[in-house]
Amino acid sequence: MRMLRTRPFLLAIYLLFSFVTAILCTVFFRPNSIAALNRLSTALGAFKTTSMAMTQGSRKPVIVVGSGLAGLSAAYEALRAGARVHMLDRAPKPGGNSIKASSGINGASTRFQRALGIPSDDSFYSDTVRSAGTRFTESNEAEIDREALINMLTSLSESAVNWLSDELGVDLSIVAQLGGHSVARTHRGAGKLPPGAAIISAFLDKMKVDPNFLLENSAEVEGLLVSDEQVTGVRYQAGDGQAHELEGPVVFAAGGFAGDASGLLSKYRPDLAGMPSTNEARPASHNLLSAVGAAFVDMDSVQVHPTGFVDPKDPSAAYKFLAAEALRGEGGILLSNSGERFINELNRRDIVSEAIMSLPHTTVDSTRQWSITLLLDPGACEAAASHIGFYLWKGLVQKKKVKDLTPEIITAVDKYAAVVASSSKDPLGRKAFGHWRLPPGEANREEEVCVGTVTPVVHFTMGGVAFDTQTRALRSEDGGGLTPIAGLWAAGEITGGIHGSNRLGGSSLLECAVFGRIAGAEAAKSLLSVR
Repeated sequence: MRMLRTRPFLLAIYLLFSFVTAILCTVFFRPNSIAALNRLSTALGAFKTTSMAMTQGSRKPVIVVGSGLAGLSAAYEALRAGARVHMLDRAPKPGGNSIKASSGINGASTRFQRALGIPSDDSFYSDTVRSAGTRFTESNEAEIDREALINMLTSLSESAVNWLSDELGVDLSIVAQLGGHSVARTHRGAGKLPPGAAIISAFLDKMKVDPNFLLENSAEVEGLLVSDEQVTGVRYQAGDGQAHELEGPVVFAAGGFAGDASGLLSKYRPDLAGMPSTNEARPASHNLLSAVGAAFVDMDSVQVHPTGFVDPKDPSAAYKFLAAEALRGEGGILLSNSGERFINELNRRDIVSEAIMSLPHTTVDSTRQWSITLLLDPGACEAAASHIGFYLWKGLVQKKKVKDLTPEIITAVDKYAAVVASSSKDPLGRKAFGHWRLPPGEANREEEVCVGTVTPVVHFTMGGVAFDTQTRALRSEDGGGLTPIAGLWAAGEITGGIHGSNRLGGSSLLECAVFGRIAGAEAAKSLLSVR
């Protein structure tokens, strides 16, 4: 390594000696010495530029594939460790799916929870294990350490929230309880931007001024470079069609495969064919990891989110906007075609989706969907104002007076309102009612509620590349077991093993922050330790 490090220096000395020798000969053996001295100044300037370019070029960057929260978290920590970062994303704009995240980021025992009267939160780990279901306890062919991964996710959640709030200035002061959570722990801000967009914007604003950070969009990574079983960089095609090879340690954060309907999704979950999705159609990137021997786990674990908006202007659209789980967390209810509540709206996502999908459905232009009414009272609408404003603008939600609803829905609203007002036991088992304040009976008829139609949608993939607590991507050994792939780290939805059968709302942004930070720091350490 020492010899490799000194080559640019020796070359620079050689070039300097050559420049000085040539120019001195010109000065002393040509009659016009003033002109020669001018040429000397120009030549030395050119040498300085060449030398600087050589020095910069000799510094390999940490290569981050993907510009969602996992990738940006990795890039941020790598920069802070002193590394250069070259980020590649095939999309024309940065942010990935993270920029669309609408409910928030989980954090346990945060100062924002304490401000709401939640003195401690020691149930996040158990909530996550319960949500993961049988995947957590069953043996897995990849032998990943699920317990360690979940412990890291939950135990570092408070520091992740503090990091985003204190270091990046993201407002995360509002805390709501989502489905499957024992307490309110999903954080978002009070501003107009949804939490995902607020976080991504804060990152980009801070990092774009760093001279050691380069973001290249419309850059399609086509393969990983490998030497002696170590990943040494990437091969990619830039937006102008030019092919490039880039050397450096790689953090892979390119997202999941929920948008790969005709590829991995049809391979592992053919039963979801025809289901709408919150993901734009695009092929998955997992084949790039397969090519270097990466192991995968839980690939048939695909999350069907219970609530994606059915747009009245285009009801059969395969791509749908997510109706944030925070809408239910703040008090919203779900009503069947017959106008009745049928499920505890704050149950786990998989349970709510199964309940909806047990009801009659329709197929519109090959899109299989359900027609469920999502209704929020004035209190819930105000609590979710930043979301509701966007949905109203998009035409996905309408405001209606209670008296203008169907008789069946009015009856359901009165029943629910009576439960909330009397603090009595909900027949469906709901225990948290958010900011619902609508009274039952005739007193509510002139009140406006927010109403939209929703359907289950393919949303997230829990399966992905096997990785460890240092975020090293893993490959299967011939004799069994797993071993790290040198030079390759992974974070975000591309990974598998954390969420098992079901992901809790708010844990997607969290895993991106927690494991993205680790991946960036580890990749930078590997790079800087050999200089």
